[in-house]
Amino acid sequence: MQLGIIGLAQSGKATLFEALTGGMGQEKKGEQVLAVVDVPDARVDTLSQMYKPKKTTYAKVQYLAAPRIAAGDRAKAAERLMGQIRNCDALIHVVRNFADAAGQAPNPAADFAQLDEELIFADLLVAEKKQERYEADAKRGKKPDLEEKELLDQCLEMLNSSIPLRRNQQIAQAKALRGFAFLSAKPMLVVFNNEDEDSGLPQGLEICKADPCMAVRARLEQELGRMSADEAGAFLEEFGVDEQAKDRVIEASYKLLGVISFFTVGEDEVRAWTIKQDMPAQQAAGAIHTDLEKGFIRAEVVSYDDLVSAGNINEARRQGTLRLEGKTYPVKDGDIVHVRFNV
Repeated sequence: MQLGIIGLAQSGKATLFEALTGGMGQEKKGEQVLAVVDVPDARVDTLSQMYKPKKTTYAKVQYLAAPRIAAGDRAKAAERLMGQIRNCDALIHVVRNFADAAGQAPNPAADFAQLDEELIFADLLVAEKKQERYEADAKRGKKPDLEEKELLDQCLEMLNSSIPLRRNQQIAQAKALRGFAFLSAKPMLVVFNNEDEDSGLPQGLEICKADPCMAVRARLEQELGRMSADEAGAFLEEFGVDEQAKDRVIEASYKLLGVISFFTVGEDEVRAWTIKQDMPAQQAAGAIHTDLEKGFIRAEVVSYDDLVSAGNINEARRQGTLRLEGKTYPVKDGDIVHVRFNV
């Protein structure tokens, strides 16, 4: 799961990036900065204590911090933006909600609209270029893919009306349009970056009626990430922080993308895997290894709660909570899965 962090200059997206990643696992890719972070999960900790494996592996999330887009040619800037975040699964849009260095009050609605318009403009360039190809092909007698063309016409209508494509989920999720990697079609989590003393969302914004929103105090969270566990505990209490931003953002991102975690357990490894909610068991097996999907026979499944309640897998089997499921079984969050296969 890769999340692209975007925002206007001075929004604090670099500060949030550090708060979410703790400065760990960062890798420079050209102008981009990519960090891979473990997804905290107390269930993995408990399963690891039960099985005492040689290795414990948490689910991972990748954060990509795109560089600031310099002023200048708008079309070139849009192409750069597209190139940087086109492969992200979702976007985290950081919006300034604090007074800047010059004392200027925030205007989160205007800032949000400004960057969202840039995403729309980038998509419009891509859609118009494809439309030009349709016209050129028509002159050569080549017929277009009718489904793709019809969907693209709908995209152009929305984009020319300054409507992001994520407002129409049928279009945003259309398989025929996946190759375009439209930016405004990507799921978006809006993060308002607040003053240290302000933990609430801005009031009266239409944004939050259309996109999921949350408030963070990125500078405070950045400082928190640099502290020892003891220091962090006192800091959390002082500022009334019940849950750190890195945990809240991951939780909101999972919900935004409709993904869950299931587990595999054993003496060698306890591991969390990320899949789409209700993914059929055979496809979920493919997340572990393609051979398991190809040779899938059955899956032994027990819920995390049932396994912990039973105390061990043999007792869960005796109690009847460990069961055999077929290839179409929709895997649930917290399921512990052992795949029977033959290749």
